[in-house]
Amino acid sequence: MSLLDSFFQLVASQFTHTSLAEWIGVIAGFICIYLATRQSTLSWPVSIISVLAYALVFYRARMYGDMSLQFYFLFTAIYGWYYWVKRKESDDQPITQINLRGKITAILAVLVLTVVLTAFLANFTNTDVPLADGFCTAMSFVAQILLTRKILYNWILWIIVDICYVPLYIYKNLNLSAVFFTVLVALAIKGYFDWRKIYREQSH
Repeated sequence: MSLLDSFFQLVASQFTHTSLAEWIGVIAGFICIYLATRQSTLSWPVSIISVLAYALVFYRARMYGDMSLQFYFLFTAIYGWYYWVKRKESDDQPITQINLRGKITAILAVLVLTVVLTAFLANFTNTDVPLADGFCTAMSFVAQILLTRKILYNWILWIIVDICYVPLYIYKNLNLSAVFFTVLVALAIKGYFDWRKIYREQSH
């Protein structure tokens, strides 16, 4: 058997052992992110399916920060769905931007949340990745707030956190999710440039 055949067998084996919950989370997540880049309000109800599936996945993987994050995502999905529909009906500019002060505030929020979450996870849970889980959770928390408000900067944060998630998921043997988040990096980059183009057109 060639080295290439062995590699593909390993990949197939990894995906065979992927749980149903992870498959559902990944597939719904792909659809959700694609719809978000298209500014479709349908991205929010689809995201609800993904976050519920991933809540179970992260609980089993002892990634409690990310598990808790899914319930936050559930709340923001409901809010984002309402906000996007409301903005669409009122014909306001759908995409906005924040100034340097706003960006610094977002970064500081990520740092503070990372410290707090890491300390909590390290002292009160049996997770073996408190810092990585805490940072990714904090970054996702802030990025999601910006996404619900249709702030262009949200895609920059998603690009960073999606890159960070890839090695974390590989370490936790969530290989399908690692592949998923590798693709999400590309989708987030596309989302940023698509939204920036629309934002510039709106500004003229």
